Amino acid sequence: MNKILVLIAICLMLSMENASAQIAVNSDSPDASAALDIQAVNNNRGLLIPQMTTAQKLAIANPAPGLLVYDTDYNCISQYKDTPSNPGVFGWTCQTLFNRHFLYMPTINIPTSDGTGSLLTGTRSIDLYNVYKTGFENPSVKSAGAPASIPYFNRDQLYYYVTYCDPCITVTGISDSGNLSYTVNALPNYDAFVNIVFLVR
Repeated sequence: MNKILVLIAICLMLSMENASAQIAVNSDSPDASAALDIQAVNNNRGLLIPQMTTAQKLAIANPAPGLLVYDTDYNCISQYKDTPSNPGVFGWTCQTLFNRHFLYMPTINIPTSDGTGSLLTGTRSIDLYNVYKTGFENPSVKSAGAPASIPYFNRDQLYYYVTYCDPCITVTGISDSGNLSYTVNALPNYDAFVNIVFLVR
């Protein structure tokens, strides 16, 4: 009997050498690229990581690079970015801090004249999202080795704001899809400036 148990144990150890070191939850086939693959049975659950205050987070002794916690003071997923080779350089950083999820609109021309020196009349419109997407898809210059295009958000992932408008223009509204409407009050002295900010929803 003991010989049979030893034989079974040897077979198990030999088979474990070829087993992948992967763990799957609610699945028999973890993704090949994942060490841990968690699937919700009815796709109605999420992953809840440890939640703590900033002080508790900072009190973690020797946090591993890439360690994640939810910071309840900043309401963000916080990642430890230091490595043993550069301690104290980056420290903890919020990955989902709301005020980091905005970007300024690329520079655009706001037409105010019909080309003959006369004011444009009526309500004009500019598709802000289309200008943004076109600029990010086809940047005019890039550094060596950089990707051909810049990653960009989808139209419905953004909120659109005007933080400043030259007095020669009146912004009458911005649609939820990023279409800016404006009227021209006067010709600008040089250029008409409008500061536009996109905020990730």
